[in-house]
Amino acid sequence: MIPALFDRLFDVQLFGYITFRAAAAALTAFALAMWWGGPAIAWLRRHRFGEDTTKTDQRELAELTVKMGKKDTPTMGGSFLIAALLAAVLLWGRLDNLPLVLGVLLTLGFAAVGFVDDFKKLTIPGCKGLAPRAKMIGLSVVAGAVLLGFSYYAVSTGRGTLLTLYPPFLKDVTLGLAGFGVLGVAAFLAFQWLVVVGTSNACNITDGLDGLAAGCMIITGLALSVFCYVTGRADWTSYLHLPHVVAAAEMTVVGGALCGACLGFLWYNAFPAKVFMGDSGSLPLGGLLAWMALVSKQELVLPLVGFVFFAELGSSWLQTRWFKSTGGKRLFTCAPIHHGLQLKGGIFAPAAAPWHEVTIVVRAWIVAALCALAALALLKVR
Repeated sequence: MIPALFDRLFDVQLFGYITFRAAAAALTAFALAMWWGGPAIAWLRRHRFGEDTTKTDQRELAELTVKMGKKDTPTMGGSFLIAALLAAVLLWGRLDNLPLVLGVLLTLGFAAVGFVDDFKKLTIPGCKGLAPRAKMIGLSVVAGAVLLGFSYYAVSTGRGTLLTLYPPFLKDVTLGLAGFGVLGVAAFLAFQWLVVVGTSNACNITDGLDGLAAGCMIITGLALSVFCYVTGRADWTSYLHLPHVVAAAEMTVVGGALCGACLGFLWYNAFPAKVFMGDSGSLPLGGLLAWMALVSKQELVLPLVGFVFFAELGSSWLQTRWFKSTGGKRLFTCAPIHHGLQLKGGIFAPAAAPWHEVTIVVRAWIVAALCALAALALLKVR
């Protein structure tokens, strides 16, 4: 909106530079999140939109939540976070860019599913929100519609690169799914559905400690913004032997807005948190991370870029499968793993003392940063 307005009225070339608009989007999203955060938190407090924040049914976690005074901390803070993010994107992004528009729609759709889930939990006594199947159906419908639109655009415009997978480490190895016709497109849709919905749920599971999800989101979002910018540059992709996707560069603006909004939210969410993100924030943010990886053709690098998120998701999945297959035994002390460290001080066995919440969060940020740097190093390793 702003770039088009200034180009038309004042012929200001500065607003045509993606790096400038990405920085402006980050600053705008941060300012809006800070501005809207205070009134939003006050409103949530007045309406007593607080909840038990544990992601498991363990009695120890529930007791710890009450002991630390978190039970009445308001949630649904993701609402003002996502509002700030989308406002910044609409102000600084070019709305003639299809991946950007689809990313906005994906974020809105996932935010709607998360909001309904949060709202039901907070307003209906004894309700645990949307049933897992209903939540999955909602996420799948949104993701499926966006992916169908993306696939149609790729096929109708002859941009087969958009439906191609590029394994890391391998210079000349690609998997061009568009060449397999309808079956190839179907395989692309199925795989990308798994990436988008899986990443969304991974971020949702990670949202369990003050600042954990928001901090890791900033680090991962910054790395994916670099991937998007590089992928959109013909000169850099030629040198680095990477796929060139012209439209991917504009997603850097989205990445800037994501990082800025999460920084503003982290101001209120840092220990001791004044507000929690809730599903209305974690679900759309996870989906948006996956969308940035998809557009920049880094889907296969995403598990490394967002290692903390996928480690949390994997621990919960493995714990559930192990519990069912062994008749009640546990593989980890607690899942997701941040709660195991918080309660027992160890992942596979109790340690001498549990980790403090701040220690867990800061060390998770360190791991996230190291993994993001390792992923960026893959730009040259081909």
